[in-house]
Amino acid sequence: MLEDLLSEVRHCTVCEPHLPLGARPVLSAHPKSKILVVGQAPGTKVHASGIPWNDQSGRTLRKWLGVSDEEFYTPEKFAIVPMGFCYPGKGKSGDLPPRKECAPLWHAALLERMSELQLTLLIGQYAQKYYLKGHAKKNLTETVRSFEDYQPDCIPLPHPSPRNRFWLKKNPWFEEILIPQLQYRVKKVLY
Repeated sequence: MLEDLLSEVRHCTVCEPHLPLGARPVLSAHPKSKILVVGQAPGTKVHASGIPWNDQSGRTLRKWLGVSDEEFYTPEKFAIVPMGFCYPGKGKSGDLPPRKECAPLWHAALLERMSELQLTLLIGQYAQKYYLKGHAKKNLTETVRSFEDYQPDCIPLPHPSPRNRFWLKKNPWFEEILIPQLQYRVKKVLY
């Protein structure tokens, strides 16, 4: 049962010795989830609240998707399963990469228990490299620009972090072309 597995994941301490704030796995899923959101790892605000995407990046993501907070936080609609479930710590230019233990240890078992998934959103390079394997392009920009290659099951996205505002300015096609198609696909899956 998914509920039992989620409980097991939420009590995971496999990489706790490497986590500056300790283990606090943050994820959300339901057997009837329709859309899978695979991001990087929780930041400090999400670690503190225990609510996935409960920060500025999450507000931007929900805007991109064209959904309300209520819709996004309905597990029957959105499963939120990051590459790393716990805050990994601070690096030189932002948070450290997600811990490598989580995805191989838990993702397949979680996905097996969500049989109604119709769309996967791969947010950031870590999710894209892991899930697209050899089908990712040479960099995140090219992978995201080639989003039509991965449809209808998958859409790669950049991270919605405020740190990526320069990327968004350099790539106006993202908001002009990809976002309307993303919102259309999300609505089609949910309704």
